[in-house]
Amino acid sequence: MRRLGSTRRRRRTSRVVAAGVACGAALAALTIAPAEARPQDHPAPHWALKDTGTPTVRYRGLSAVDRDTAWLAGTGGTVLRTTDGGATWRNVSPPGAAELQFRDVEAFDARRAVVLAIGEGEASRVYRTDDGGATWTESFRNTDPKAFYDCLAFFDRRHGLAMGDPVDGRFRILSTSDGGRSWTVLPGDGMPAALDGEAGFAASGQCLVTSGPRDAWLATGGGARARVLHSADRGRTWTAADTPLPAGDPARGVFALAFRDRVHGLAVGGDYRADQPSPQAAARTPDGGRSWTPAATPPPAYRSGAAWLPHSRTAALAVGPTGTDLTTDAGRTWRTIDTGSYDTVTCTADLSCWAAGEKGRVARLER
Repeated sequence: MRRLGSTRRRRRTSRVVAAGVACGAALAALTIAPAEARPQDHPAPHWALKDTGTPTVRYRGLSAVDRDTAWLAGTGGTVLRTTDGGATWRNVSPPGAAELQFRDVEAFDARRAVVLAIGEGEASRVYRTDDGGATWTESFRNTDPKAFYDCLAFFDRRHGLAMGDPVDGRFRILSTSDGGRSWTVLPGDGMPAALDGEAGFAASGQCLVTSGPRDAWLATGGGARARVLHSADRGRTWTAADTPLPAGDPARGVFALAFRDRVHGLAVGGDYRADQPSPQAAARTPDGGRSWTPAATPPPAYRSGAAWLPHSRTAALAVGPTGTDLTTDAGRTWRTIDTGSYDTVTCTADLSCWAAGEKGRVARLER
């Protein structure tokens, strides 16, 4: 006999999926319908700015739990948290961290989060809180002067990875199995050799992403080819694939990845210099990152962050300093829907999308 609880879960899932489809359809309409053609009581989806009170901070680290709770990590050792949808923000920065540059944050809920500080040598650190940022524990400090860590990603509440630039010719990977309370450097023998000049970009906290219990991907740039590396065993062994994104310069490459499952992924990037063009700034993969196809109509400029819309198989957002772009065909074509400056973007299962960037800018997508 079917249990009532199971039936309710299925009904709720159906409602959420239907809402996700509607959200994607609303965003799609935004790209083709002029403003005067939309009903006045149905405003277009748009980024609604939330005042953080931190106009000098740049937030490249963003982790949203749901439409109410989100965490930010940025310059000056700054960490903020909201639990009311961005109406108010609490400064929960770790004590003594003002000289650090936080570039990534991974939050499990309103109380538990892990943040990454980047930099050479001991500037690369990881902190964890279990009480909403009231107290922090430093769980990792890099002691190798040649190492520089860029991004964090978790498979679940216990297992996660941190990605570092190549040391002795191979990207360095940290692993945790206790929610970020302790970290271990994984052996490098399962990592392909790095290209000359190849590294990661700590631009949005999305140069390392996961999907499911074991799959991870990392993005590279700076070398002769912009590549994506994939691991199917939580970071112990990796394979590399070339992408069509701009390469051949330290300022070019893949800056962010987004996977909606184990096989369907997006890559965005380009050349981060404002005076340089970024042709082919996006690509997609239908096979878990083994091959990448350039977007037929890519974003018009460099993009540093990407996220799939909740419960959608075809809609995703890409953000960068010159705007936000939307795809409604799984990365084949992109259209600009906003010209505000953002570095990173994320969406949650309850149909919430957030973006963050320079000058304390944080916004939530509203419709």
